[in-house]
Amino acid sequence: DQASNQHQLWEVTGLQVTTGLTGIPTATVKMCGPDGMERYLASTGTGPVDAVYKAIDQIIGVSVNLEAYHMNAVTEGIEALASTRVTISPVVGGPNDSIGTDLQTGLVREHKFTGSGSDTDIVTSSARAYVSALNKLLNWTLRQKKLQSSTPTDNTNNEEAAKEQETEVTETQSEVMQVNP
Repeated sequence: DQASNQHQLWEVTGLQVTTGLTGIPTATVKMCGPDGMERYLASTGTGPVDAVYKAIDQIIGVSVNLEAYHMNAVTEGIEALASTRVTISPVVGGPNDSIGTDLQTGLVREHKFTGSGSDTDIVTSSARAYVSALNKLLNWTLRQKKLQSSTPTDNTNNEEAAKEQETEVTETQSEVMQVNP
């Protein structure tokens, strides 16, 4: 996911969580958007990661389903590095709906997007993974809108657009298969 940083629209720049046995899990998240402006929001959830994800969704303005969440320790000990990988899919009918027709099979299918993140703090690692997946979704959505708004003048342009979309679909399928072997 480091390679996708060149198309990073959103970045977590601050994060604070409060949780415990008697308290309500609360997260305050600060993010820098594509316009360079920082935004922050506090949210509650069923746990600290849920609270962070809800705050991120509200800041960015997305509605997604968390399909898979995986965390592993990369190193050992008290300063262990956590690696998190998530898979998301946009809510059907939402602002970033990704249902489309597969160009090869003609079947209607939903796209899924994966992201990964790492940090010694598991909540920060989780936030980085989630934002990585959201950035992929948002970049995909922007590319689709650009393809739809362009009006090819001949069949060559139509074929080029179809090949580009097929490449994106194949890349997305490969990423999802890596998460769920």
